Amino acid sequence: MFVKKTRSLCPVCNSVISADIIEEDGKIWLKRTCSDHGVFRHIYWSDPLMYHQFERYEAVGNGIENPQSVAPADSCPTACGLCSNHHSGTLLANIDLTNRCNLNCDFCFANARACGFIYEPSFDDIVRMMEVLRSEKPVPAPAVQFSGGEPTMRDDLVEIIRKAKEMGFPQVQIATNGVNLAKDLGYVKQLKDAGLNTVYLHFDGVTLATNPFLTMHKKVIENLQNVKLGCVLVPTVIRGRNDHELGAIIRFAADHISVVRGVNFQPVAFTGAASDEDINTARITIPEVLAGIEEQMQGVIKKDDFYPVPCVLPFSDLAEAYTGQQQVRFTAHQHCGAATYVFITKDGITPVNRMVDVESLFEAIEKMAETLKKGGTINKYKALIEGVKSMHESVKKGEQSNTAEFWKLIGKTLIGQNFEALREFHWNALFIGTMHFMDRYNYDLERVQRCCIHYATPDGRIIPFCTYNSGPVYREQVWKKFAKTSE
Repeated sequence: MFVKKTRSLCPVCNSVISADIIEEDGKIWLKRTCSDHGVFRHIYWSDPLMYHQFERYEAVGNGIENPQSVAPADSCPTACGLCSNHHSGTLLANIDLTNRCNLNCDFCFANARACGFIYEPSFDDIVRMMEVLRSEKPVPAPAVQFSGGEPTMRDDLVEIIRKAKEMGFPQVQIATNGVNLAKDLGYVKQLKDAGLNTVYLHFDGVTLATNPFLTMHKKVIENLQNVKLGCVLVPTVIRGRNDHELGAIIRFAADHISVVRGVNFQPVAFTGAASDEDINTARITIPEVLAGIEEQMQGVIKKDDFYPVPCVLPFSDLAEAYTGQQQVRFTAHQHCGAATYVFITKDGITPVNRMVDVESLFEAIEKMAETLKKGGTINKYKALIEGVKSMHESVKKGEQSNTAEFWKLIGKTLIGQNFEALREFHWNALFIGTMHFMDRYNYDLERVQRCCIHYATPDGRIIPFCTYNSGPVYREQVWKKFAKTSE
């Protein structure tokens, strides 16, 4: 059954070609024909019902007011930076600090050790990249993540983090394998004192079979806890390798809730050469990850507890209406990822939608935003009162009877205007998400044009994540263009 048209890439020559998203054999597929290399059909989503449910949350943004170019509609994805075809601003910006690495993983976005040269932009280059990100309009990029290679290989990482905070990034992160964080508690404290907010820790499992660095990762978590610096565990999920430990990873995170803020599962993307056998054997889709979580958590967390990223847009609408200022808008494509929050208490794990009826909560938030838009002090007061009443009904509809903590959070934040309460929420709740980055075998240009996770490059461009890492291979082009020395 035909679902819709999009554009994609030939997985052999990377040519941009027309593609159909179709429903066949109980799955969603991406099908396209290259005039030179024939017909290709690759899995897009494994669950048609969830695919169509998530489709309801589609929200196309307006892009940025100062795009880097005005490009014809058919130029994607070969004319990046962010052009007039792009519909989303930057939520999270990545900056590759180096392609050096102190590990040699067999699956790696960067493929860093295979380059044969050093890519390592100067401190001034990095500052210029951050200036471009902070100059986005109407909303500057709110978060920057320093990646690589391994960012802790740089001697000036502390200074880079400090500079990022000085430039106004509310959220500064590093994506790391943890080797250097495990070695030196003093170094971890330096990073925290410089302004680092979150460590994204590559963490593939809870046994030595799935995670040979488990002992080292436990030391990282211990050091982070000592300096009160939060982390997110980032497992690359590969079918047959570690997909049987999804539930165990969540339980590990819950057991370390004082320092672990979330788990962000990343189904493997084939950014290098891959055979059909490789793809068929190792590919795992978002619905399959969520089904695995439900099975391995014995239904404590269910597949239906997860929502696509654009579901939180009502909160942006409310913030804009209340403050009169434009806010970050979560207009990522509805099939890029899924997420939920779970509360960790002495009684165990409780998903947020057991405590509150999420659909009616979103409706209440939307009504509050609409009332606030009418302006005036009386309307603001009325919106808050009516909104809190509606949210109280949402909380009462939840499955769990013990919703006091959630109601306390709402009361403190909206009525008392105590936004520090959100910090309390984050320390007592665990984010669980999954983001399936694309490769040339499941490449959907509609998703690229809605991407919210971008890379900044030394030549001043901002490039969507899945364009940078696959497709026209922008990462390799950028690294080679600005390479320092051969190695």
